Amino acid sequence: MSYLNDLRERAKAVKSIVCMGMDPIVEKIPIKGEPRQIIEEFYLDILKEMNQRDSYPAVIKPNIAYFEQYGFDGLNALKTIITQYKSSGIPVLLDAKRGDIGKTSTAYAKSVFEFWNSDAVTIAPYMGCDSVEPFIEWCEEGKGVYILCRTSNKGAVDLQDLKVDGVPVYMKLAESILQWHKPGVGAVVGATYLEELEEISRFFVGSEKEIPLLIPGVGSQGASAGEVVEVLNKTDNDILIHRINSSSGINYAYIEKDISDYAMAAVDAIEILNKEIGLCM
Repeated sequence: MSYLNDLRERAKAVKSIVCMGMDPIVEKIPIKGEPRQIIEEFYLDILKEMNQRDSYPAVIKPNIAYFEQYGFDGLNALKTIITQYKSSGIPVLLDAKRGDIGKTSTAYAKSVFEFWNSDAVTIAPYMGCDSVEPFIEWCEEGKGVYILCRTSNKGAVDLQDLKVDGVPVYMKLAESILQWHKPGVGAVVGATYLEELEEISRFFVGSEKEIPLLIPGVGSQGASAGEVVEVLNKTDNDILIHRINSSSGINYAYIEKDISDYAMAAVDAIEILNKEIGLCM
């Protein structure tokens, strides 16, 4: 089992490196009912549209916080969505950003990979090696672990730009990711800072270790998907192992297009991103 091999084969199979984030906000979903019903119907309708059109993202990325806010309704909906999407062959990257002392991280990792049955997870490295190792151990089982490195949010500069021995913290994190590396260990690097994305991509390529990138912040937050691809190509980084994320741009595309068919609009948005990325094989 190899997570990197899975990334490549999935990209080839669906001709996509798009990561569809899932950030449910029931007030933005044009369905009436209880939160579980609303969330399930919304995302299962989108899945149905994908299946009908044979048009898919490379992976889905449910943000667990958006489901947790609705209590057991949201969590039960998440379980249903993961099960149904995986039954259509779509991998799941659980955006959980976990990270704690070793024993707690061990419990978190078991939850992510056994209970939620996800293929990969995002984690926070602030507490150091013993907090990330329980997740990385799962790479030996073919799982992926994306470590926050250079995030796309506005406040990222508060800590990640601080210098340690003249080197910004995000590059120190990149160095640590190489130290912790096992095949399947990746990094979260936002598209809001293209220069830093290029710097990190070049650094990883130069290490001769394959570090898959999860790249959020495309669209309203920062660069276009096409600009991200240009950076990856410029640094001779194998595009097939990376994933470019769009969440609200897919989920709520129907609002932007001012149409009622949210499922059609979501899959249209995925196809538009795929064309912009231009993955041809």
